[in-house]
Amino acid sequence: MKYYLYNSLANNGIRPKVAAGTELVNAVGLDYPAYLSGLKPEDEVVLIGGDGTLNYFINAVKDVEIKNNVYLLGCGTGNDFLADIGRQPGEEVLINRYLTGLPTVRVNGLEKRFLNNMGFGIDGYCCEVADQIKAKKPQEKINYSGIAIKGLLFHFKPCHAVITVDGVQHEFDDVWIAPTMKGRFYGGGMKMAPEQDRSSGKLTVVVYHSRSKFKALLSFPSIFKGEHVAKKDIVSLFTGNEITVRFSRPCAAQIDGETVLNVTEYTAVQPK
Repeated sequence: MKYYLYNSLANNGIRPKVAAGTELVNAVGLDYPAYLSGLKPEDEVVLIGGDGTLNYFINAVKDVEIKNNVYLLGCGTGNDFLADIGRQPGEEVLINRYLTGLPTVRVNGLEKRFLNNMGFGIDGYCCEVADQIKAKKPQEKINYSGIAIKGLLFHFKPCHAVITVDGVQHEFDDVWIAPTMKGRFYGGGMKMAPEQDRSSGKLTVVVYHSRSKFKALLSFPSIFKGEHVAKKDIVSLFTGNEITVRFSRPCAAQIDGETVLNVTEYTAVQPK
């Protein structure tokens, strides 16, 4: 049997249509470890959703040996994971190979696994503002690029940052973004780490720093094509297994798009 798991609180509560001979399961409140343990070995599971659905799933089953085939039927707004592995929303993608050896991040007393990135800086600010908009107007479509541009111009102030990669420390002034990447994409199609390989056993931290607000804003669109990495004067990249980022003041952060408020430091660890 093939089981399709969907979030009844998303997409205005509309039930997805599935083929005859399969079963649709409401995943809200679902105990994933108990649910998976009750499946037959030949049963298959299809997760309907996007990056947020995947992040919830990988943390819910972090101590579970997954014996069934698990697929993703992408229908999220960002779909950065699918972009990274070269697949498209709307097709069922077998993802078991991507569910092991995932990095963890420690931040504000939390420890979570992540699939795409741990973001810090204006990207966290964008998620914070988006959450506020959704709370007031749940049906409104979020323009993350617009939020980022307004943040660069008016609201977000860059920080001094200390970046420690496998014990080696680097310091930067006027840091706007300092995400640690497992994949290449985040933020709904931004190619933040174009050379990052999720199967490499390494993470990449990208430090976007500029004293000039105008220069930071002018270069920002180049992130969508990954061309920002050529701007060595404002972009620095480091790869490693353990990355700690410490900002000089609290900022919002995000883990695969989930907002974490009042963060001054995080540590991301990729198992060797």
